[in-house]
Amino acid sequence: MPRIALVTCRPGPEVTVDRDLPVLVAALREAGAEAEAVYWDDDAVDWGGYDLAVLRSTWDYSWRATEFLAWAERCGKATRLANPVGVVRWNADKRYLGDLAKAGVPVVPTRYMAPGDGVDGLPVDHEYVVKPTSGAGARFAARYTPDEHDTAVRQLARMHAEGFTAMVQPYIKSIDVSGERALQFYGGSLLHASRKGAVLTPGTPYDDRKTAHPGLEPWTPTPAELAVAERALAAVPEAPELLYARVDLVDGEDGEPRVMELELVEPNLFLSLHPGSVPGVVEAVLASAAQR
Repeated sequence: MPRIALVTCRPGPEVTVDRDLPVLVAALREAGAEAEAVYWDDDAVDWGGYDLAVLRSTWDYSWRATEFLAWAERCGKATRLANPVGVVRWNADKRYLGDLAKAGVPVVPTRYMAPGDGVDGLPVDHEYVVKPTSGAGARFAARYTPDEHDTAVRQLARMHAEGFTAMVQPYIKSIDVSGERALQFYGGSLLHASRKGAVLTPGTPYDDRKTAHPGLEPWTPTPAELAVAERALAAVPEAPELLYARVDLVDGEDGEPRVMELELVEPNLFLSLHPGSVPGVVEAVLASAAQR
């Protein structure tokens, strides 16, 4: 009987409830595994006692990145960690978009502004988005017009003071029409896909809590979307070791899909929207546990 830890985080005011967690624990137990939800920062846990630790909903990691990555390193030495620590470290910083672009993957154009870089050069002729390279759930993200330059500078100053590197991207207007698509992969195959509406609305302060997945609905990906997603996954370091992945896509000005984000650490699976996907997740998790 394999012992499997579904790794999550402690409840808190900024942490969304993982509705998929009890569903997966129950389904894995029904399939014969000894499965339980475990907090990643619980010092009393013996990670070596598990055959597999699956990063499920460690949704506080982005503001505790140094601590979290140190834990992932320890956990990966004690047991099989999915996804592997090398993938987690690479994906925890959204500068990976630059790596994808170099590999020929179409991505949303991105500029990075680290602490000490200054705050000059914000766009003056189009809407844009400012957000941290380590973030989740639209935390510290906002949408600006050129007329809101001073507000954007104040956001950058605060982010830099707290040690965050900022990323600046053009606001992709197609999101307001065609939304953002999330293609979920598990065990190397497409599991399901979803579409959501725009998260960032004009005038919403960067430090306000936002609805991360507004208007979520099932989606059937187009051949072009599948092709871009597969190109992105093929460019990931240690790509053959991926247990799961979520590729978030939007349409560029040319109408072709571009990668907005690649979620390889703790992507929401949206199983409440796709309950038929639970058996596929369970099968892939059990197969990964058997590889230890």
